[in-house]
Amino acid sequence: MVISPVHYIVAPLAAAFLIPLLNKLYDDAARVVPGIVLGYLVVVSAVLVPQVLHNGPITEIIAGWRPPFGINLVMTPFSAILALLVSFMAFVIWLYGFRFRRTLKGGVVMYYEILQMMMTAGALGIILTGDLFNMFVFVEIAGITAISLAAFYRDRDGAEAGFKYMLLGSLASVFLLLGILLLYTQTHSLNMAQIAERMPAVAQGVKIMALIFLLVSLGIEAEMFPLNSWAPDAYSQAPSPTSAAFAAVLGVAAVYALARVSYTLFDAQSVSMFLMVMGFLTMFFAETAAIAQTDLKRMLAYSSMGQMGLVMVALGIGNETALFGALFLIINHAVIKALLFMTGSYFIYNNNSKRLVALNGIHKRLPYVSFLFSLGALAIIGFPPFSGFWSKFYILSGAAKRELLPLIIGILAITIVEMTYYLRVIGRIYFGKEETEPASHKPSINALVAMTSLAVIIVVLGLYPDLISGYLHKASMFLLDKQAYIQNVLSVK
Repeated sequence: MVISPVHYIVAPLAAAFLIPLLNKLYDDAARVVPGIVLGYLVVVSAVLVPQVLHNGPITEIIAGWRPPFGINLVMTPFSAILALLVSFMAFVIWLYGFRFRRTLKGGVVMYYEILQMMMTAGALGIILTGDLFNMFVFVEIAGITAISLAAFYRDRDGAEAGFKYMLLGSLASVFLLLGILLLYTQTHSLNMAQIAERMPAVAQGVKIMALIFLLVSLGIEAEMFPLNSWAPDAYSQAPSPTSAAFAAVLGVAAVYALARVSYTLFDAQSVSMFLMVMGFLTMFFAETAAIAQTDLKRMLAYSSMGQMGLVMVALGIGNETALFGALFLIINHAVIKALLFMTGSYFIYNNNSKRLVALNGIHKRLPYVSFLFSLGALAIIGFPPFSGFWSKFYILSGAAKRELLPLIIGILAITIVEMTYYLRVIGRIYFGKEETEPASHKPSINALVAMTSLAVIIVVLGLYPDLISGYLHKASMFLLDKQAYIQNVLSVK
């Protein structure tokens, strides 16, 4: 069997449709099949990603129609690394939540797994598609399933979270379609490489309008201020494994789409100031909101929004150093924030409360989980020797190369705010006085393996960033090289 990028999309979609049938043949199929499929995607990544990094991009032709006439998938060094990241994180999140599924009654677990598979397929489709309309289709698949997962528990708070997400998601869909329509009327193509090739001939006014529509649409999905009001409710009301998936799967795909549209379809310099300003505002408002939270999952949700803002700032800075830092930060955000949601969920499970005050002295009952949460908190702040340090260091270095001193000061100031609320939580965990001593629910073996593997990645990449730095440099350079993308796609035979 020849392994191709198509498997990233076909495998999880096929699993989503086959789970109901397989579940009739084997009662536990709904829990087991997603793990098999996601494990297979990790194997697919292990085969394809080295090929792309060493031999160049892969353009997959669908149904024999070469681009720009047919649908195609494009696996560049940038998208290959993110496809590997999403596949691996989806598998780890499945492993973490394996026992969680036993708490779901009746056939509910089947619906949960179908939604998770669809969301993963949508995220991978966004990353790999070379076609604007299919990007819209995959954004819809990922968005609709994410809305359903946000409202999964069907209580009042979940319904409110789902409604907010649906309202803004519908706005994003309309804006995305309008942007695609404008570009199609001018370039007569939906293929991103051909649109990029013909973009210089497009009237400036139409180009600006299309850019606004696309950036607003993708900004909603990427949690950009002021379009991110859906995120705190969705993160806090979704099932615990799904909260991790929102950060490590959905967030990665949304930021990729924003980067691909900005750097391939348009001139990166034309969006530079917009991305820097909106990214900084996202950071500022998210981190200042996080410090005021009394709910653990909402605090982590606002923190995730702040990290997405920093990625946008790095994309706006636009030089190779900042893009390297942005890609490193995307990886760190996926791994570290997933670890924080996983460990935080065990705190909530033990206390039957999301309130931060319930964390007082919890290290006595959950010493290892407390250690892992603290490690993740220090890493997301950017403390050395953890991996989060390097991403912030390179983003600040990129800003220094462009002599953006006010931006550097602003990022450092916001980092102090971030440090304040995370250290406050660590203080509660280790030095707070526990008022009650409810029964302790220890993590299951599968959850321990999942959380420990993420912690190991954080430490290893912090101590040895050169393990991946060469690949990240190659990916960031390719993102900057619009002509290489155009040539690789349109010259495929």
